Amino acid sequence: MHTTRKINDHLVYLGGSDRRQSRFENLFPIPRGVSYNSYLLLDEKTVLFDTADESVGRLFFENLEYALNARTLDYLVIHHMEPDHCVLLEEVRRRWPEVKLVCSAKALGMMSQFFGADMSDCTLTVGEGDKLSTGRHTLHFLTAPMVHWPEVIMTYEEVDKLLFTADAFGTFGALSGNIFTDEFDFDKAWMDDARRYYANVCGKYGAQVQAILKKISALDIGTVCPLHGPVWRGGDIAPLLEKYQQWSTYQPEGKAVMIAYATMYGNTENAAAAMAGLLAEKGVRGIAMYDLSETDVSELAAESFRCSHLVLAAPTYNGGLHPKMEAYLHDIKALGLQNRTVALLENGTWAPVAARHMATILGTMKNMTVLENPVAVKSALAEGQLAALGALADTLAAQLCG
Repeated sequence: MHTTRKINDHLVYLGGSDRRQSRFENLFPIPRGVSYNSYLLLDEKTVLFDTADESVGRLFFENLEYALNARTLDYLVIHHMEPDHCVLLEEVRRRWPEVKLVCSAKALGMMSQFFGADMSDCTLTVGEGDKLSTGRHTLHFLTAPMVHWPEVIMTYEEVDKLLFTADAFGTFGALSGNIFTDEFDFDKAWMDDARRYYANVCGKYGAQVQAILKKISALDIGTVCPLHGPVWRGGDIAPLLEKYQQWSTYQPEGKAVMIAYATMYGNTENAAAAMAGLLAEKGVRGIAMYDLSETDVSELAAESFRCSHLVLAAPTYNGGLHPKMEAYLHDIKALGLQNRTVALLENGTWAPVAARHMATILGTMKNMTVLENPVAVKSALAEGQLAALGALADTLAAQLCG
């Protein structure tokens, strides 16, 4: 049984969703599942844009055979060689042995690594500015290196104003019949997943994302077809581009604060909660608060991309920094997070050094402002420390509410 949907009179959506897999790349939790998108262009020549993950392989081939309706498959455009999009490549070639593969030169090299075979005899390599006519349509190829692998290309089709973007503009989350962004409220239903996807998959590559944003800014785009998540149609992609502009330049989405704490027996958590209460009393709204031991680091990274201010609270552990806080800081450093203001709280019964260790890691990151006078708790927050906590809250509130 097929589950195709028409994007227009010539383009068919062939994707499938996996709700069984618990982690994307066996790393990021995906409680809402994930979709694997593929598209088929029906012209004088037929063109398949990417395959899918083997978890939806049966559905993918049912969709593809239905959409082809006994026609042959002429081209397979490979935008990205990650296995969740290319693992079915050999089976496609087995079923349609005359198909011509279209990809970048780097992707061709990766094929032999993944499949142990030289496919150059059936491959057309393309680069920046190359074109391929399929009849009524002409495909224009753009290189998009390190968004988020080095071999990535994108495809623009000017007649129907289609842009195939590989992993860019994708999101976590399975699709449920409604595959187009105008069929639901994207901000409410998908923005959190889109942000978490970007921060953890593409976050490190802000400069490369900026480069591709400049390329596509000159295009008249009506429909954006990513490899994960819903399809953007109707030409209203301004909200999407605005978010990518913010995220890729490491600018917060607005004035907002995240409090992230590591705690052993609840005393550091209590200090973080006291800070949250003081901020709320001073007019700060929408405070986000997370226990580092209970929250996946991918969610913390996404919130760090969203918020302008971070309050980090941790105890000393084995003479150093609590492992969960240390892991979080190294993660946002690896993702290239910049341009944030950070307040520090530490706890230590006899030798509190957590703030120094946090500041050291933050000091290796770009444009991170660490506020002076971190609050040092010894074992438990004392009544006499409320003034110091209040002073730090005053500084934060003045920036967040000013």
